Formats: sequence, C-alpha cells, structure tokens
Amino acid sequence: MSLVALHFMKLLLVDDDAFLRDMYATKFAEAGDKVEIAKDGKEALRLIEEDSFDAVVTDMIMPGITGADLIKEIVKNDNVCIVLSNQGEQSDIDAAKKAGAKGYIIKADLIPSEVVKKVHNLIK
Repeated sequence: MSLVALHFMKLLLVDDDAFLRDMYATKFAEAGDKVEIAKDGKEALRLIEEDSFDAVVTDMIMPGITGADLIKEIVKNDNVCIVLSNQGEQSDIDAAKKAGAKGYIIKADLIPSEVVKKVHNLIK
C-alpha cells in the first residue's frame, strides 16, 4: 500500500453571497484544504493582517471595497489572489489581472469540484 502525499492549502474565501461562500468552503474543505471565510473585503483584509494564507479566492462584486481594490491590497501583502466571479466580461478579467490576480474563474463555467481543481492548479 503506497501513501499519496496530499497538498493541503490554507485558503481565505471572500464572497458576500452566504450560500455560494458556504458551498465553496465545503468543497475546498472536502478536498483537504483549511478554509476561512470572509463576507466582504473589509473582513478579508482584517483576516489577512492576522494570518497568512496560501491563496485568497475572492468575488469581484461585493459591498464596500471593490474587487480590483481588494486584489491590490491582497497582493500588496504578498498573497496569491484568485478571482471567482460571475462577472465574465473581458473588462472585468483585465481589471482583475491588472490589479494582480493570478487567475480568474467564472463561477458559471465550472462545477464546484472543477473550481477546486482549477484553484489548486493555479497555486502550484
């Protein structure tokens, strides 16, 4: 019997939609990741100051701080940021990448387990 090394990541998941936030948090946890959640950018920035994460997965449209401004703050603190959004316009993708996002995933394009795989591949 061989042992397979599993890569567990510590993620911060930021989304103002409680249903989606909890669903994705569950999927990442089922994959072996340690997940913390934030309901908005302000809470995310507080958590980033208190702890370190392998990556921050954030929505673009939330109350308070805009997605692009949040990304800038996340990467300024040497964190990897991946966007998980329903905003699929090229201008949104370009704004996120210009702000420093390592990847941009459109929620509607993938089922949750595929989102988990894509995030893992982007962080490797």
